[in-house]
Amino acid sequence: MATTNLNIRIDKDLKKQAEAIFNELGLNMSTALTVFLRQTVRSNGIPFELRLDVPNDETLEALEEVQRMKKNPSLGKEYTDVDKMMRELLS
Repeated sequence: MATTNLNIRIDKDLKKQAEAIFNELGLNMSTALTVFLRQTVRSNGIPFELRLDVPNDETLEALEEVQRMKKNPSLGKEYTDVDKMMRELLS
């Protein structure tokens, strides 16, 4: 398979942000663009999204709450009876 060069102009910050995401996904810019182009040809259109899973604000707060409770167990409540726990949670 013969290869060729592709020269494109894009915003410097956009390139930096995209490279950071591609690196997290284990890809370099060339590989990421090749994947995109191959999938585009196969599906005859833009076929997919590649993205990192980023928790929403509610999930981030819940994770922070767990960390606070781990550091200070008195912030949480302990149960020895599952039925009692469920009654309190659902009331």
